[in-house]
Amino acid sequence: MLGKIARLFLIKSRFEAFAIIYALALGAVERGSVYLTQYPGFGGRLLFLACTGAVFMAGAKILDALRYEQADKDRARALVGGDT
Repeated sequence: MLGKIARLFLIKSRFEAFAIIYALALGAVERGSVYLTQYPGFGGRLLFLACTGAVFMAGAKILDALRYEQADKDRARALVGGDT
C-alpha cells in the first residue's frame, strides 16, 4: 500500500514534469511579488530574480533527470532484448 502511494510522487512523463515546473513557477512569481512589495527597489528585484531563477534551475534538473532515467530504461531494455 505504501508503494502505491509512493508511486504518486514519481514524475513519469514530460507532461507531468512541465506541470510541476509550471506550479513551481506560479509559486515563485507569487513569492517574488511579495518581495517586490516588502523590499521596494533594487533589493526586491534581485529577490524576485532569485525566485524565478531557482525555477529555471529546478526545471532543467527535473527534465535532465527524466531524460537520463528514460535512457537508462532504454539501455536496460536493449540489454534484456539482445539488441546491441
